[in-house]
Amino acid sequence: MPAEIADAIALTLGLAAVVTVLLVLVGTPIAWWLAHSRASWKEAVAAVVALPLVLPPTVLGFYLLIALGPMGPGGALAGLWGARTLAFSFEGLVIGSVIYSLPFMVQPLRNAFEAVGTDPLEAAATLGAGRLQTFARVEAPLARAGYLAGGVLTFAHTVGEFGVVLMIGGNIPGKTKVLSVAIYDYVERLQWGEAHLLALGMVAFAFIVITLTMMIDRRLGRVSA
Repeated sequence: MPAEIADAIALTLGLAAVVTVLLVLVGTPIAWWLAHSRASWKEAVAAVVALPLVLPPTVLGFYLLIALGPMGPGGALAGLWGARTLAFSFEGLVIGSVIYSLPFMVQPLRNAFEAVGTDPLEAAATLGAGRLQTFARVEAPLARAGYLAGGVLTFAHTVGEFGVVLMIGGNIPGKTKVLSVAIYDYVERLQWGEAHLLALGMVAFAFIVITLTMMIDRRLGRVSA
């Protein structure tokens, strides 16, 4: 396998793994609040979370490029370690991917938390369990199918990103050149063999992800029933 392809695969898998872990941490409190809150404006928050589902990737990528650039907050943050910008860096890819993949983690978790219902939580409360203890020992285990679905979807979505990562990361080998960008680059260079190799791999990966997601959804449906 050419080193260029190996580097793109390693970078893509590393990015997807980091983003998935971060979104478990970030998405859990958001999804829990959306599932349990009675605030009248919670659906407005849900709409903001879901915006990446309908926004063109270039629109989101454009505003992220501004935010992460030298004149935005990302530039100020990068200045803490002597850099000028978070754009065109792995850190910038992580930030952009977390925002772009947020709904793919939050929505399955919200559905799972809602499917748990209130009876197990009330039973735990009557036994003297606190809110955090109830979540850790009762609600999170019962919502494991949501975590599985969210993790699979988030990982897969990050692997398949193109527009956002190209806008904020460019095409820097070994640094920001992920698989989707590598395919585009090979096509531009008329290297059809390499493009076919990566594209067929992505098709096989997508098939596996869809199959896993359908199996998890069926399991979640049986649990909620």
